[in-house]
Amino acid sequence: MMAAVSTSSPRFVYLASQSPRRRQLLEQIGVAHELLLADAQEDAEALEAEQPRELPADYVRRVTLAKLAAARQRLQARGLPSAPILCADTTVALGRRIHGKPADAAHAVAMLTQLAGRAHRVITAVAVADGAHEACVLSVSSVRFAALEPAAIQRYVDSGEPFGKAGAYAIQGAAAAWVARIEGSHSGIMGLPLFETAALLRGIGWPV
Repeated sequence: MMAAVSTSSPRFVYLASQSPRRRQLLEQIGVAHELLLADAQEDAEALEAEQPRELPADYVRRVTLAKLAAARQRLQARGLPSAPILCADTTVALGRRIHGKPADAAHAVAMLTQLAGRAHRVITAVAVADGAHEACVLSVSSVRFAALEPAAIQRYVDSGEPFGKAGAYAIQGAAAAWVARIEGSHSGIMGLPLFETAALLRGIGWPV
């Protein structure tokens, strides 16, 4: 049975993500939102640390739910108005190997070199919490890169775009010119699968 959103409740969701792409994607489907970001005392990056032998799908689900739990605590600690919380996390997987955010330029070059001329998976988990209700779903897409010259990779890394991006690239940026084929969700590859997000929000009675 679909939960009802109270008309006395704030008509927005909290987005616990610093990603401007996720904000843009929520705006695209008309979902009003406010940011619920970690403060200086929280070690948000620690939540993204990989565990030994962890599979990519397990990793991204665990990280997303950990972010959601942290956001719940943040909301309570700050005494903010109650509203649904939305979190997401994205990783790139080449086989069983997780390609997260590059640590530096050399790491970005190494990751893109491995992805060049091959297909990889982009896995995004999105989770919503509303009171006692909590749900999380995965979006898995396949992206094939064309063969890339080392000079092209270096120019892209020098542009600064790979940093802070899973797999060291942004499909909505210059790297789009390398994408030979996509199977799956373009918005999921960007960081927030809109079909799955809308379904989660409708599940708590949110009109999308």
